[in-house]
Amino acid sequence: MSKLYFKFGAMGCSKTAQALITKFNYEERNMKVLLLKPAIDTRDGAAVVRSRIGLQQDAVSVQSDEDLFQLYEQNYPDCNVIIVDECQFLTPEQVDELSDIVLQKNIPVLCFGLATDFTTHLFPGSKRLFEIAESISEIKSVCTCGAKATVNARLDDDGNVVTEGSQVLLGGNDRYVAMCRRCWLKKCGKF
Repeated sequence: MSKLYFKFGAMGCSKTAQALITKFNYEERNMKVLLLKPAIDTRDGAAVVRSRIGLQQDAVSVQSDEDLFQLYEQNYPDCNVIIVDECQFLTPEQVDELSDIVLQKNIPVLCFGLATDFTTHLFPGSKRLFEIAESISEIKSVCTCGAKATVNARLDDDGNVVTEGSQVLLGGNDRYVAMCRRCWLKKCGKF
């Protein structure tokens, strides 16, 4: 029986690298993989999934109003597995559509992404995945103090932690750093 998987972690924990390695493992066994990414993520190009260690693959870019069940049925009915990178940017409806693919078509769907934003609040797509995924696992990363990193701290142009702004602001190591909650609270002046 196939499942809806949610594999989450803080920035820099190798989510994307693991998504691409998983894709490679399926393809090595002659299985067809549909690699998806939300269109809002344009950091490395509209239809490219790229990890910080340099792995990259072409992907299908999906708009926030796109029906993923229809996309699958109309264009990719022969795929054996669906892998989604940056799944936090999916809408709750799209997460439900992925779940429908799992339940109705018996196709596994593996979603990789962040749980929370820079203010420690859940992204809508991640919230829905926590609610309905059959398998949830954390990919751990470490704060500079050695504790487990759980916060995706957003940095301004001078390297200071910020706690206000829009939920979505694309960036990599130049804009975000993974921290434990204690270090984040200290940097925010709240501890």
